[in-house]
Amino acid sequence: MAEYRFETLISGDDISKRVKELGAEISKDYAGQDIHCICVLKGAVQFMTELIKYIDNPNLTIDFMAVSSYGNEKESAGIVKIVKDLDEPLTNRNVLIVEDILDTGCTLDKLTAIFKTRDPKSIKICTMLDKPSRRQKDIYPDYVGFTIDNVFVLGHGLDYEDYLRNWRDVYKAIPIEEK
Repeated sequence: MAEYRFETLISGDDISKRVKELGAEISKDYAGQDIHCICVLKGAVQFMTELIKYIDNPNLTIDFMAVSSYGNEKESAGIVKIVKDLDEPLTNRNVLIVEDILDTGCTLDKLTAIFKTRDPKSIKICTMLDKPSRRQKDIYPDYVGFTIDNVFVLGHGLDYEDYLRNWRDVYKAIPIEEK
């Protein structure tokens, strides 16, 4: 990543504040109902771990799914492969897919199609970052942390070749030759 400089796009403090707000909104929407949160690995782990702390619902369960989107390191080609499937069935459950970034929509389009065949009660999407300018599929999140422009982002779960996920803030990666 020596060819990039990094500029803070969203601070960790702003993320924490927004996650609390999302948790309150989700708590209200699912009051008195079950909620099965599915973390899309690996990027959404940090976001989901923080989010579920603020969802006030004793009927909350979690599961994890790992998918691989093939393409180059900065963009998905739209080919999605399931690497790790869910441990629990979705039959008659309120599913909340928790994702780090909704970009082209290819991954979430594929996942929601798969999940619909498993007979859930409902499916909603919560994403930390939404990048609607790149959307290729007709898919929209129900809960959004932040809407961003078409920039390459890292940190707070988002990676470059599996590195830099541990950064607290979300950074915009800017090619050094670009001012």
